[in-house]
Amino acid sequence: MKPTNNKVTVTTIRSPLNKVAVTLIRFSIRVTATMIFVVGPVFGAGGLVPHTAEYKVRISVVSGRLNTELRETDSGYVARHLIEPTGMSRLVSRGEMDVTSEFSRVASGILPDRYHAIDTIRDDPPVDLSFDWSTNTATGTVGSEDVVLHLDGLAYDNVSIQYALMSDLQNGKVADQYVLFDVDKMRIANVRNAGTRQVETKAGTYTAVGIQHQKEGSSRVTTLWCVEALGYLPVVIEQHRKGKLSFRATLVSYSPLVSEGTLSPAG
Repeated sequence: MKPTNNKVTVTTIRSPLNKVAVTLIRFSIRVTATMIFVVGPVFGAGGLVPHTAEYKVRISVVSGRLNTELRETDSGYVARHLIEPTGMSRLVSRGEMDVTSEFSRVASGILPDRYHAIDTIRDDPPVDLSFDWSTNTATGTVGSEDVVLHLDGLAYDNVSIQYALMSDLQNGKVADQYVLFDVDKMRIANVRNAGTRQVETKAGTYTAVGIQHQKEGSSRVTTLWCVEALGYLPVVIEQHRKGKLSFRATLVSYSPLVSEGTLSPAG
């Protein structure tokens, strides 16, 4: 999908905190993007396969654990990603980052419904946004501030974009560009194939295809090493900034979830 007009109009309610609210949304989404825009699901012929996965994460000298869970709902899916520091990193970084995205199944693929983030590692205010594609708006709160965001066409949050990308890989229709939701504009992610290589993880050794993406105007390049035999689940995720490795996540374990009925999206 290629965008036409890349803009978002922002309206906030309770005007004394307008500038603060916009800044907090932008900062919260940017902080979670590095950890969230890197994990995709496993797909089968019938669509996404509910599952849990665990990754070992290293950002510079800080280590952590990323646990992901995908469950089916009546209309689609809900994905939860939980990041926690581990080892000695807990002495300098406490708390957790808990991010949830709900999205629907539609004929064209995936449509984001709701985005919710709580970050007690950085003590950021919680973010809770709901998307209404009949009016192209996202409404919700950042901390105690109410916000209304007017979107110019379809855009993905930093979790649902990953499921859309992996779905396209499964179906052999990966686009060159994807539109990402941000506070004051749509951001374009350019995508390209980075070839294949053998990767070793605690979960096993695999032949993986590299899918590389970079937001326009950003110096960060993220590569997902995805395994076709696992439904294009990324088993190694690397991010480079100005040519230097700044982030790495490696798959530790993966387990499909036994169906126990569907969940109802949070109200």
